Amino acid sequence: MWIADKWRDYELLDCGGGEKLERWDSQLLVRPDPQAIWETDRDYPGWKRANGRYLRSQTGGGHWEKGKLPESWQVRYADLTFQVKPMNFKHTGLFPEQAVNWDFAMEKIRGAGRPIRVLNLFAYTGGATVACAKAGASVCHVDAAKGMVAWAKENARLSGLGDAPIRWIVDDCAKFVEREIRRGKTYDAII
Repeated sequence: MWIADKWRDYELLDCGGGEKLERWDSQLLVRPDPQAIWETDRDYPGWKRANGRYLRSQTGGGHWEKGKLPESWQVRYADLTFQVKPMNFKHTGLFPEQAVNWDFAMEKIRGAGRPIRVLNLFAYTGGATVACAKAGASVCHVDAAKGMVAWAKENARLSGLGDAPIRWIVDDCAKFVEREIRRGKTYDAII
């Protein structure tokens, strides 16, 4: 099992009963997690002190109950910095469990001994993009949501990569790939 052990600002504190209690920097969040099928006695004090809790609706979707939760804040993983914020569908804009994949990609890029070109599809807020760029790769970041690409650019800037060789593309990923194939464009890695 790979463990994301370089987190300074994220921690899974407890889980069970279909929910997880997480620490994102100083913010405690309770979010649904259908894989936490066991019961917990919820005696960990954070359950009662959570700054925000996402409640699912019986008809689909849900909403955040936000106590003193800020609109957004920053978290760090190793030497990467990300902006997070509670979104309408329980997400925070970052999947902390993916950090092991960032570590893997960074290790491969740094060990390649040559320039590496990465294509990151459905790239969301850019966790993998930022990690690959930090390791020295040139990255083509593609997502269909303009707001997510803007958020990813901010994450790159926060990690000191505002001038890194990253192409920011707002497009349908399948259509973009079809065009890249026609252009004869190649990449060393595709995420």
